[in-house]
Amino acid sequence: MEQIMNYVKPELIVVAIALYFLGMWLKQAAFVKDKIIPLVLGITGIFVCGIWVMATATFANGQDIALAVFTAIVQGVLVAGLSTYVNQFIKQLGKDE
Repeated sequence: MEQIMNYVKPELIVVAIALYFLGMWLKQAAFVKDKIIPLVLGITGIFVCGIWVMATATFANGQDIALAVFTAIVQGVLVAGLSTYVNQFIKQLGKDE
């Protein structure tokens, strides 16, 4: 977990928490299959991180835009992965092995 936290921007930790609760809600929803929950969390994470990048970046040229897209994708995948990791960690703590 420490390795992931080295790469996630501190401002975006709250997105991982929100994705964790979204994943819990989707798990209980009858209309969503379990196997697509990580995909939904990943897409949502990229979208929300994209909003954050657009709000905090300045775009002077194409390189800035490419960096913003890259940052949004990487941070979105990382926060979605972090939320899934936390979910699995909590599940494993509850097991009697």
